[in-house]
Amino acid sequence: MASNGGPDPAHPQALEQQLLARDPDTRLMLQVRDDVQGAFEVLVRRYQDRLIAVLTHLVGDAGDAEDLAQEVFLRIYRARKGYKPQAKFSTWLFTIANNLALNHLRGKGRRPAGSLDTGTESRPGLPASERVAAPGGTASGQLRQSELSEVVREAVGTLGDDQRLAVLLNKFEEMSYAEIAAVMNRSEAAVKSLLARARMELRSQLEPYLRSGDRPASP
Repeated sequence: MASNGGPDPAHPQALEQQLLARDPDTRLMLQVRDDVQGAFEVLVRRYQDRLIAVLTHLVGDAGDAEDLAQEVFLRIYRARKGYKPQAKFSTWLFTIANNLALNHLRGKGRRPAGSLDTGTESRPGLPASERVAAPGGTASGQLRQSELSEVVREAVGTLGDDQRLAVLLNKFEEMSYAEIAAVMNRSEAAVKSLLARARMELRSQLEPYLRSGDRPASP
């Protein structure tokens, strides 16, 4: 029993009730477990684009990312009958995705992060919180914004695997340090350190471009 009289989070039933209260996707996954018609399709629609966006940044290829996303959903569906909420649904989903991405990169000999293809227009970019606003709404301003988004994506592509994943989960999914730590099997302190170093690296790469407007030379 928790000392404050509330539910004890160490108790599985209490934890499940807490997750049900604050995470709609946990409720949806329980419906998937119980074979509620259409529940799995709703879950896929909610996460498919977000998952592919993160995986594309991680593995450097949109086609591979789509294949991996399908595998993530397949594993979730196959595991549905044994599903017991232990964390937010998104934490479980991105843990599976991270493990698959790492295995994929190992199988390909870890393609250099710099090979990230940033020229595919259909590939989702970074969220607005990672962009610097272009001046005005003019055509030149919009061009500058588009170019800046490309520069930011290229900079993210040069980060190490762990740093890149931490940044993507923090910015794309707005995950807390604790949630990112669960996905990456790291401590919260390690996640904070990863994000701090990643921000410093991104800042060092982006500041010259923001000062001069000249894009960094391709490696």
